[in-house]
This record gives sequence, structure tokens and C-alpha cells, in this order.
Amino acid sequence: MITKEAVINNQVGLHARPATFFIQKANEFKSSIWIEKDDRKVNAKSLLGVLSLGIVKGTTIKIIADGSDENNAAQTLIDLIASDFSE
Repeated sequence: MITKEAVINNQVGLHARPATFFIQKANEFKSSIWIEKDDRKVNAKSLLGVLSLGIVKGTTIKIIADGSDENNAAQTLIDLIASDFSE
């Protein structure tokens, strides 16, 4: 299991379009992936789960990946966040 922290810096946070990009990217991996904010942890492959966290600009989240491609999964999602969700 690997855990990485990231700060959401895009204007709308992890909502609607950025959340969709994030989930599509997470679903490319076999590993189980979660997003943790404060004391809540949700499946990173679930749109409803991700949106339920209400992640806004400036929020620090943890990405937790567990599985055969966990390192690649976590780093890819961190890179997506760092790019402010640009394709």
C-alpha cells in the first residue's frame, strides 16, 4: 500500500469535470484506490464518492493505492492533480 498527499489547486476543486477526469484515470489501474480527506475515505473510482467529499481549491487530500500497480497509479493521479486536470 502506498499513500501520497496532494493539494487541489484548480479553480473548481475536485468537482464535475475534474472529478470525471480523475475517476477515468483511476479506473485505468487494477489497484484499489481511495481518496482521503480529513477522516473520510472514499473509493477513487466512484464519482458519487469523490463528489461527496466536497473537495475545493486548496484542500489537501491523500491518495491511497493498494495493488499490483499501486506505485504507478498513485503517481499518475498525483501528476494529474499537479497538471490542474489538463489533458
